[in-house]
Amino acid sequence: MTVPMREAHIDLAAVRDNLRVIARTVAPARTMAVVKAQGYGHGAVEVARAAVDAGADWLGVVDVAEALELRAAGIDAPILAWLHGQEADFAAAVRAGIDLGISTPEQLERAAAVDGLAQVHLKVDTGLSRNGFEESEFAAILGRVAELSAAGRIHVRGIFSHLANAGAEEDALQIARFEAALARAAEVGIVPELRHLAATAAALRVPASRFDLVRIGIGMYGLTPFDDEGAAALGLRPAMRLSAEITSVKRVPAGAGVSYGYTQRTSSETTLALVPAGYADGIPRHASSRAPVWINGSRYSICGRVAMDQFVVDVGDAPVAIGDRAVLFGDPSDGYPSADEWAERCGTINYEIVTRIGGRFTRTYS
Repeated sequence: MTVPMREAHIDLAAVRDNLRVIARTVAPARTMAVVKAQGYGHGAVEVARAAVDAGADWLGVVDVAEALELRAAGIDAPILAWLHGQEADFAAAVRAGIDLGISTPEQLERAAAVDGLAQVHLKVDTGLSRNGFEESEFAAILGRVAELSAAGRIHVRGIFSHLANAGAEEDALQIARFEAALARAAEVGIVPELRHLAATAAALRVPASRFDLVRIGIGMYGLTPFDDEGAAALGLRPAMRLSAEITSVKRVPAGAGVSYGYTQRTSSETTLALVPAGYADGIPRHASSRAPVWINGSRYSICGRVAMDQFVVDVGDAPVAIGDRAVLFGDPSDGYPSADEWAERCGTINYEIVTRIGGRFTRTYS
């Protein structure tokens, strides 16, 4: 089988295993597999199918368009979409059996106005200062929510929020605010089936945040949400291996300038290997002269600046040839650099490293 020039290979068995590991930890809470942003760069449809196969109770996406893509692929599991612009097609969502996250009075009215019964999850801002009803706004809107529910225009299936992961004290404060919001809703007869607050980090470390459902994102892809504990220690394994074919190999003398600006020059006569992936493909420019690359069993570093379509690796005197594979990151248990290591070298987080991988990388699955 021919390997693509640029390949993001996704191990769906790892996705399934990771979900099961977390599901066992959080039981009896149910699980929502978050496949937003094209499944964190791994492929939304394929990951969603694997997650459902592994027992995920729900799928989570950001917007209605992402949810409709899953429905078009024949995926009939429950789906929640929670971030909406003014032109979001709520009618299409309701027809397709997609639940809607509701964060504003205007969204509530739009959902209630569509034909059919809109299944909604009310979003409460418990301190992240993003979308969601603020405390006073939530109390004021509950009467209208109860009225629309009684009229058969909406059904409140869930109430949810999101933690800031700002420390144990802040987590506890947000949990208390969330419980207060649930109590206010109960006072007007709104007792949802699903109360959800935790994503991967809180699901694993803050049992009080689990409620009825946890939203599993980064952990399902085999990456850690923590700075102080790696994926392997959590029982997780990375699902993505990112690689590209070496398309040029050349011998250069000492002092040769490499890539734009000559920010790096060779210290001795050496061999340079060209890898056809650059910032247009999601390779961070901050990886220049920093990030690790695996070639033929050995680790090297990017040499010079990452360009739009390519970067260079100084392999010294190693026998590297055109057609060999350069692995940027993958499962460190196989000897590859990890997405965590790339994130550290680039001054970012592993979430960004995998989600930014662009369309010129061909996704393959096993």
